[in-house]
Amino acid sequence: MAAYNPKTTSQIARKNFQIVVDHPKINITWLKGHERDFGNEKADLLAKAASQNGQSYTNIKLPKLFIRNLLIKAMLDKWKVGWNEVVTGRSVLNIIPKVSRLSMNWVREDIIFFTEHGPSPAYLKRFGLARNGFCT
Repeated sequence: MAAYNPKTTSQIARKNFQIVVDHPKINITWLKGHERDFGNEKADLLAKAASQNGQSYTNIKLPKLFIRNLLIKAMLDKWKVGWNEVVTGRSVLNIIPKVSRLSMNWVREDIIFFTEHGPSPAYLKRFGLARNGFCT
């Protein structure tokens, strides 16, 4: 924001603005806190190393498959934490105890029946959509 403000007196902001003007392929965006994001953490480490050691950035090429696997692992790790810490939906945990990308040998209708999540009278009663929780 300081770099785009014409009234800024910051020399760093002016220098950064000039770099962006001279190199139109550079795109500056704001990112929310790192929150264990691999890409942001790596960028932060590279920026710190460059500022402390005077190193220039070198373009690191990573194979798409490697990046894909990192993203899948991060997604599964986040999902596992949520799966193990959540307090609601524990009946599903009894049926599917762990997070996995592999298909479980459960049919959707069976999970709905055993967890009572679905158009059953007990489920509809719980949300005030039926008068009683008994089958007709």
